[in-house]
Amino acid sequence: MKFLTTGEKIFTVCNYILLALLAAVTLYPFLYVVSAAFSSSDAVLSGDVVLLPKELTLQAFRQVLHEDGIWRAYGNTVFYTAAATCLQMVVTIMGAYPLSKKRFMGRTPVSFFIAFTMLFHAGMIPFYLTVKQLGLLNSRLALLIPFAASTFLVILLRTSFQSVPEEMEEAAKVDGASDLQILTRIYLPVSKPALATLSLFYGVGTWNSYFWAMVLIQDESKIPLQVLLRRLIVAMNPTEEMMASSDVTVLFSKETVIYATIVVAIIPVIIVYPFIQKYFTAGAMVGSVKG
Repeated sequence: MKFLTTGEKIFTVCNYILLALLAAVTLYPFLYVVSAAFSSSDAVLSGDVVLLPKELTLQAFRQVLHEDGIWRAYGNTVFYTAAATCLQMVVTIMGAYPLSKKRFMGRTPVSFFIAFTMLFHAGMIPFYLTVKQLGLLNSRLALLIPFAASTFLVILLRTSFQSVPEEMEEAAKVDGASDLQILTRIYLPVSKPALATLSLFYGVGTWNSYFWAMVLIQDESKIPLQVLLRRLIVAMNPTEEMMASSDVTVLFSKETVIYATIVVAIIPVIIVYPFIQKYFTAGAMVGSVKG
């Protein structure tokens, strides 16, 4: 049994205190939003809500969940997240696999031009004009095709593929396996932690994104939930549909509606994360070590 020195004990105590404070600072905004969403408007407006809900009520959630615009935006977000994540993973895998092969002719210049895009970007206006010239403006594909892959994640997955022993590929080739079979039967199963981590990055990124959806999509029937949520937060004013039922609206403030919408928006991420946490933990350091 190893005994800690006085200096190590002091460091350990300070480390735990610092981590506890960091956790408290990180968790408090989330706890406040949840508490405010379940509190009455009077308690929120008077500042009585600090950590736990005051005058517990579900009125704001009832109004949010009965709003057609919310459900339409929610469905759009689910579609964008699922479709974008699938497309992004396919493109990322198809890009990372050949770049991980030394036999790929032009591997170095191609890798250079891919990495070059991480340092230099054309800018917002050229990007917008490109989407417009492609005829994708105000269509669902505008949030899928232009964001089909992340350069950084392609490089990470390439590094992960490079860590797979070449002997496994050579043995598969001796058995007559094609590159597609080697990819699907060897590289992908071995790289499950990395793939789960990348899927989480892509999925959460798409779920939380709102800027380009706000710029590229003008049709109200196609906007995602985050765009609608931004309108509520920035304008601090519920939609006209929410205000239509005046008998209900007087029972809660616009702030409680915003908090309830935020809680509803993050529920899917909270539900999905525990199921892929083990893969995320194993793949968090993907690409950090090569050998």
